Amino acid sequence: MRIVLVGPPGAGKGTQAAYLAKNLAIPHISTGDLFRANISQGTPLGQKAQEFMRAGQLVPDEVTIGMAKDRMQQADAAGGFLLDGFPRNLAQAEALDGILKADGLKLDAVLDLEVPEDEVVKRIAGRRICRNESSHVFHAIYNPPKTEGVCDACGGELYQREDDSEETVRKRLEVYHSETEPIIDYYKAQGLVVTISALGKVAEVTQRAMAALDRD
Repeated sequence: MRIVLVGPPGAGKGTQAAYLAKNLAIPHISTGDLFRANISQGTPLGQKAQEFMRAGQLVPDEVTIGMAKDRMQQADAAGGFLLDGFPRNLAQAEALDGILKADGLKLDAVLDLEVPEDEVVKRIAGRRICRNESSHVFHAIYNPPKTEGVCDACGGELYQREDDSEETVRKRLEVYHSETEPIIDYYKAQGLVVTISALGKVAEVTQRAMAALDRD
């Protein structure tokens, strides 16, 4: 299957993508991984991306599209893939259609993870990270530490990242609504969108997604 995964920040796309890709036996292709791989390997696209990132600018669509195209044409993606974070906007969605069409391929589904905005804010703004070890992550509501502000694992100080503040989260949601959400209507016109609730336990959401994709 060739699937695009969409949803607002905090919807759990990365977590669900990993489980779904494993269940479907297809590679999980995320924008973050594309950037890291190209930059670490020193590819021409990676060098271009790094120039923009160092200047504090957004990586242009053509660079991201080029990375995605190269990755989708690798041998392990011949039987399908799950795209996470790409396409990010209409221009990228149209480019993806063109890439697939040139190879005689098409998308099978666009899985839309639906989460109420207030829940997104609650999920992200409640995160607390350990200053000693960033893999130690807690949540003020869903996974609180035994002692407020103190990491259960190592006793380090827990803090809220600037990117996780409510103000920043709401700004990220505005960007999602203006730039990424329009691709849902674009794909609805092609009859590709499958919308599921991303509320509940991780395993429940995965089961919901697999059932929806199977029906599709």
